[in-house]
Amino acid sequence: QVQLMESGGGSVQAGGSLRLSCAASGYTSGNYYMAWFRQAPGKEREGVAAIAVSGSTTVADSVKGRFTISRDNYENTLYLQMNSLKPEDTAMYYCAGGPDGAWSRLPELRRIAYNYWGQGTQVTVSS
Repeated sequence: QVQLMESGGGSVQAGGSLRLSCAASGYTSGNYYMAWFRQAPGKEREGVAAIAVSGSTTVADSVKGRFTISRDNYENTLYLQMNSLKPEDTAMYYCAGGPDGAWSRLPELRRIAYNYWGQGTQVTVSS
């Protein structure tokens, strides 16, 4: 049973930084792609950043130059470093994991590609 557990959310002022973490457990292979999504009240869940098994990454245009995704394969942990935060970054942030054993060369930001989801961690940015 794959489980994803996010941490690191909180409240910050605009211009501040936060680092989100996602601990993954239950994967039996070392091959699984991951991503961060977010959902603001009244809006659809959107992809923020993704990392392929190959290590290739991508970020959404709205966070380009401010957010960085990375992973520690030894610790089975995914990270999202968020700098220069803006009020519009306020949302619940979710960690997502792809199928166990699915090798990927390119990062994936389509929600439909992910089988596993964490409970989410709230990020609130005040102006």
